[in-house]
Amino acid sequence: MTQQIAPISVGGVLRAPLYWDVVAIILVLGVLAFFANASRDLMLPLAELGRHPLSLDPANLPGFAMRTTLRMLAAMALSLLFTFTYATWAAKSRRAEVILIPLLDILQSVPILGFISVTVVYFMSLAPGLVLGAEFAAVFAIFTSQAWNMAFSFYQSLRTVPDELVEASRNFRFGAWMRFWRLDVPFAMPALVWNMMMSMSGGWFFVVASEAISVGDTTVILPGIGSYIATAIAQRDLAAVGYAIGAMLVVILIYDQLLFRPLVAWADRFRFEHEMGAEPPRSWVLTILRRSRLAAWFFGPLGEAWRWSYRFSSPGQKSKTVASGEIDTGGWRQWIWLATVVLLALLAFYEVALFVMQGVSLAEVSKAAMSGLATMARVFILIAIASAIWVPIGVWIGLRPNLARVAQPVAQFLAAFPANLLFPIAVSGIVVLRLDLNIWLSPLMILGTQWYILFNVIAGASAVPSELRYISSNLHIRGWLWWRRIGLPAVFPFYVTGAITASGGSWNASIVAEAASWGQDKLQAYGLGAYIAEATAAGDFHRIVLGIAVMSAFVIVINRTFWRPLYYYAERKFRLS
Repeated sequence: MTQQIAPISVGGVLRAPLYWDVVAIILVLGVLAFFANASRDLMLPLAELGRHPLSLDPANLPGFAMRTTLRMLAAMALSLLFTFTYATWAAKSRRAEVILIPLLDILQSVPILGFISVTVVYFMSLAPGLVLGAEFAAVFAIFTSQAWNMAFSFYQSLRTVPDELVEASRNFRFGAWMRFWRLDVPFAMPALVWNMMMSMSGGWFFVVASEAISVGDTTVILPGIGSYIATAIAQRDLAAVGYAIGAMLVVILIYDQLLFRPLVAWADRFRFEHEMGAEPPRSWVLTILRRSRLAAWFFGPLGEAWRWSYRFSSPGQKSKTVASGEIDTGGWRQWIWLATVVLLALLAFYEVALFVMQGVSLAEVSKAAMSGLATMARVFILIAIASAIWVPIGVWIGLRPNLARVAQPVAQFLAAFPANLLFPIAVSGIVVLRLDLNIWLSPLMILGTQWYILFNVIAGASAVPSELRYISSNLHIRGWLWWRRIGLPAVFPFYVTGAITASGGSWNASIVAEAASWGQDKLQAYGLGAYIAEATAAGDFHRIVLGIAVMSAFVIVINRTFWRPLYYYAERKFRLS
C-alpha cells in the first residue's frame, strides 16, 4: 500500500512536499547563473571586441544566445515600463492622446537604423570605452522593435474596458492606483501577453541590425546570434546560417516554457469571460511556483506590500477618461493646449526642414518622396494579402484553446525568423532567374510583421463570449452569415490594432527587405527603405533625417486618414460593453 505524503500548511495555505521547493531552487539558481554568465563581459574595454573577431564556430552559439537573450529581456522590461506609463496616459487623457498617439505612429515607423544612427554615439558616451555603452545602444534598438506594439495593445484594451466594470470600480471606491492594477491591467493582460510574445519575436527580427551596428565610420559588432547571422551572410556560410536557425529555435522554445507559457496560464485568470468546462492553459513552471513553500514565503510579503500601496490612492472620484465619454473638450485651457501643440509641431518641423535643406536639394526631397510612394504601394498590397490569409486562420485558432497552445511556440518561431536568413534563397533565386527586384524582394517586408495580425486576431477570437458561440450554434448560423454577424465583429478591434502595428512595422522592415545582400551579391529595390539603408551605410545624416521624415509623414497621413478612423469605428461599433 502506497503511503500518501501529506501536504504542508504554510500560512493557512496547503503546500506540497519539499521536492517542489528543490525544483524551484534549481530554477532560480539556473536563472541567476544565466544572468551572471550573460553579463560578465559588460565592463570589458570596447577595444577587446576588435581584437577578437567574431568566430562562426558553432561552439560559440550557446554563449552568443545568452547574450542576445539578456538584451531582449532587458528591452522587454523597458517596453513594459513604457507601455504601462505611455499607453495609460494616452488612454486616460484626451489632451495627451492628441500628441501621444500620433507620436506613437511616428515612432513605430522610424526605422531601427534611424534610431541607431542617431543614438549610438549618445549611448556609447554613457560608458566611454566600455562594452556596456554599446550594449545600451543594442538594448535600446531592440526596445524600439518591441515597445510600440505593446503600447498600442494596452491602449486599445484600456479604451474598451466594459462600462459595467468601470462602474463597479467606482461603486467599490477604487482609487486611480488601485483601479489601474485591479481593473485596467487585469482586463488588458490576456491580449498584452500575446503582444509581448509578438514583440519578443519582433526583437529577433531586427536583432541583426541591433548587434551588428554600422553607421558611417562607426562599426560595433557585439557577440550574439544577430551578429553571428550577419557574419555568416557576409561570408556566404550556409552551414553557419543553419546553426543560427537551430540556436534560435532552442532559445525560443526555452523562453516559451520558462516565460511565456507561465504568463499565458497566469493571465487566463483575468479573462473577461470563461467558458464552462473548458480546460485552462497549464504551465509546469507556474505549478512549481504555486506549490513551493519558498515561493510562498518570498512572494507573500511582496504581495502584501503591493496591496498595502492601494491605500495611498484617493478613492471614489470619477475619472474623466476617454472610455467613460466624460471629456472636457471646451474652455480656454483646451485652446491654450491646442495652441501649444501646434506651436511645438511647427517648431519641430522648422528645425527638421532647416537641418535637411542644409545638406540636400529639392530634387533629393522629391526623390525621397517618390521612393516613399513605391514603399507605400508595397505595404498596402502586402497588408491586404496578409489579412486575407491570417484573419480566418487566427479566428479558427483562437476559438480552439488547445490548438492555440500548440500554435503559440510555432507562431513565435515563425515571427522571430529574421528576413536576413532568407537572403541566400531570395538573392540567389532572383539572380539566377533574373526576377524583378521590386516585386520579389517585397515579401521580405511582411515576413516578420504579418504575425502582428495573427497574434491580435487570436487574442480577439479567444475572448469571444461563449454565449455568442452557443447562440450561433443553436440558431445554426453558418458560413458568411457567421463571419458577418459574429466572427469579424468580435475580432475587428483586435485586427485593426494588429494591422496598424503591422503597417508601421512593414515600413520599418523595408530597410532590411529593399536592400538585401548575400556575400558580394547586393540587390536593391526602388523604395524608401533602400534609400535610408544607403544613406545610413554612407553616414549621410542629412539624407537619413530626410528619409525618416518622409517615412514618418507617410505613416501619419495614412494612419490619420485610414487606420485611425477605422480604429475609432471599431471601438464604437464593436466594443464589448
